[in-house]
Amino acid sequence: MTAAETLAAVVKMVPFAAHLDLTIVELTQTRVVVHALIKPEYCTSGGTAHGGFLMALADFTGAVGAFQVLPEGAKGTTTIESKTNMMGAIPVGSTLIATATPLHVGRRTSVWVTRVESAHGKLASVTTQTQMAL
Repeated sequence: MTAAETLAAVVKMVPFAAHLDLTIVELTQTRVVVHALIKPEYCTSGGTAHGGFLMALADFTGAVGAFQVLPEGAKGTTTIESKTNMMGAIPVGSTLIATATPLHVGRRTSVWVTRVESAHGKLASVTTQTQMAL
């Protein structure tokens, strides 16, 4: 499957990502990069990215990585565990860059670490998630 075909398949399986206007900019078996613009509706009352938005961005990014390393015959992936540490506030209007890399790739599960940073390199959150092959 080409990168374009994989991207189309992922977007079809996860329409929530399109709703959040997430953009996959890099897609390999060892690294996934997704960009997102922080819109006002993705913010807390203080005008910074809401933790739930950061978690959704990280979950999607790690899941896209897991999709890249699925074993033959698997039809998809699902998150079975996720932990996020919030590190810093990023204001509305900023672009977030989520970068996921595998910590472990096994036969049934993979573990991904996703760093979410501002375009200026300020760390917003770090998520570690376990994905199970379906």
